[in-house]
Amino acid sequence: MIHGELRQSVRQYINGRWETSATTGVSVNPSDTSEVVAEYARADRRQVELAIRAATEAFVHWSHSTPQRRADVLDRIGAELLARKDDLGLLLAREVGKTLPEAVAEVARAGQIFKFFAGEALRGGAGGGGSENVASVRAGVQVDVTREPVGVVGLITPWNTPFAVPASKIAAALAHGNSVVFKPAELVPACGWALTDIISRATLPAGVFNLVMGSGREAGQALVDSALVDALSFTGSAANGERVLQAAAARRAKVQLEMGGKNALVVLADADLDRAVDCAVQGAYFSNGQRCTASSRLIVEAAVHDAFVAQLRQRLKTLKIGHALERGIDIGPVADAERLAQNLAWIDIAREEGAEHVWGGEALQRATAGHYMSPALFLAQPEHRIAREEIFGPLACVLRAGDYDEALALCNDTPFGLCAGICTNSLKHAMHFRRHAVVGMTMVNLPTAGVDFHAPFGGRKGSGYGPREQGRHAAEFYTTVKTGYMLA
Repeated sequence: MIHGELRQSVRQYINGRWETSATTGVSVNPSDTSEVVAEYARADRRQVELAIRAATEAFVHWSHSTPQRRADVLDRIGAELLARKDDLGLLLAREVGKTLPEAVAEVARAGQIFKFFAGEALRGGAGGGGSENVASVRAGVQVDVTREPVGVVGLITPWNTPFAVPASKIAAALAHGNSVVFKPAELVPACGWALTDIISRATLPAGVFNLVMGSGREAGQALVDSALVDALSFTGSAANGERVLQAAAARRAKVQLEMGGKNALVVLADADLDRAVDCAVQGAYFSNGQRCTASSRLIVEAAVHDAFVAQLRQRLKTLKIGHALERGIDIGPVADAERLAQNLAWIDIAREEGAEHVWGGEALQRATAGHYMSPALFLAQPEHRIAREEIFGPLACVLRAGDYDEALALCNDTPFGLCAGICTNSLKHAMHFRRHAVVGMTMVNLPTAGVDFHAPFGGRKGSGYGPREQGRHAAEFYTTVKTGYMLA
């Protein structure tokens, strides 16, 4: 039996102070449901409004801080995350159920993100995004284009990546001179608090950064509705993202949405089959498929379809599912009881619609009571729901394609458009796929789930809305452009 640390008691962080709330909630270890990871304060609408007002007042000064001041703060946060990646990774694994190596790697990624945006703060210039001179069409006129911070930014983040996704939003917002109100998902209050604890020691002025924990219905909605919140960045489900968009559009707030996908991995007949199976396993099943970039549709050319399925089935048999802190575990538990029930319901739906069951999809028992299930594989038709709807769990389906053209058509036959991958040794097909896959990101001979922290991230169609996240492109969302004219 693996014993976790004692439970934590975590509070809101508003205007530079730790605050309690009238009600509390708990987060539970999905690897061992007898273990409470944290008891957390649940913010009400009044507390969210206090945080927003604090951010509004702090913005005036922070938006005019020097690039060096912002860079020092972000570098300090990144350094502590990297120094503490092991203990913070342990916390993440306990609260979410990611395997310990994955969890430690995620915390390290969060540290690297803050370090990257420390550099961006310096490269961006005092205005938060740099400036450029544009030659005027009129003699004697100077034209300057500058970027300025947007203002108060509300950040609503998901439970599946509780350090790296918040880091990409918080670091970018602060680097460009914005103030922040951060609401993490209710499943991961301890991770949200731990990140905030580090930020609270980074010498930010009071009110520049605020943490509010609680439900999306109350705390999240208060953030979305507030006229004082100038911009909203949301990562989560398509249904919730649509509600955020409608509410924000009604008051003309700037919006950035990342809402998941139904990503395809295309396997052509000329592919290295071992590599293709490895890409499928990593992309579809690692982190229990609880990634927006998971490749839940495996589109395989007919000539290698049966061999690919047989090899993938054998590989799935070897995967070890268990407690996230055990050594040698490939996949931990799913995040909670509700998601386990939803995943098992999808297994029933797949069977009822006539998809052919190949492997897995059963609830599992382990030494500790947790939300364990075996990774599932089906052979499906394009019209089956498991081939069309986002499941966000360890379930993938294989679709047979007659040739490359049909595979590409199947890849694009989805309302989502986050990412897509192809396994092939044909440069012609690889280059054509990169150009014609209707997605925000493409991968060639790589798993779909795996991106660099300094490159733009985002999708098309139902997967994303607004400017891209991460890297230098983050300035498009976290700054606004001003054009100045002057007679010389």
